[in-house]
Amino acid sequence: MQPLIDGLIFIVDDDASVREALAWLLRSRRLASEHFASAEAFEAFLDSTALPPQPHVLLLDVRMPGTSGLVLFDRLAERGLLDTLPVIFLTGHADVPTAVDAVKRGAFDFCEKPFSDNALVDRIEKALGVSLRAVEAAAARAALRAHIDELTERERDVMRLVVGGLPNKLIADQLAISVRTVEVHRARVFEKMEVKSAVELANLLRGL
Repeated sequence: MQPLIDGLIFIVDDDASVREALAWLLRSRRLASEHFASAEAFEAFLDSTALPPQPHVLLLDVRMPGTSGLVLFDRLAERGLLDTLPVIFLTGHADVPTAVDAVKRGAFDFCEKPFSDNALVDRIEKALGVSLRAVEAAAARAALRAHIDELTERERDVMRLVVGGLPNKLIADQLAISVRTVEVHRARVFEKMEVKSAVELANLLRGL
């Protein structure tokens, strides 16, 4: 069965049998995965490699030797990764309250061991949907910043005043340029920002 969203699942668990079982489950659902035996190994991966430009989810064991899953979770939060990398904790019964607290602090969900394959995959697919929207939003913001970088200093001045609702005559007065020059800059701003109106431009800039 083809997955609803093409994504990558990271598995961080010190138990090799759990990692292998999860990798097999994900392969059976045509979901790609990469696994790590420790939080340290996953952090080293993050330090050396940019996350792929696709939706991704982290399956994270709560209790591990060395750096715990909870400490790794907090470090991911500090890096600002929780939106594009939703975390699903894998937990034993004794750690359920801890996992619930992590969800309140930004984790996507938790799954108690032994877990139901269907329930876990369902949560993963929902988390991939969240990641997809976050990845798309980040890409849109990056594209918007790239468009802004293409503007000249004068075009940015005009854009700021256009978004502020000023008519061309007042913009010309404030910048000490002719109305015709304002019209030219305004047209170039609209072209570079790929919009057709001041309202559309203002709405676009709210995405930053």
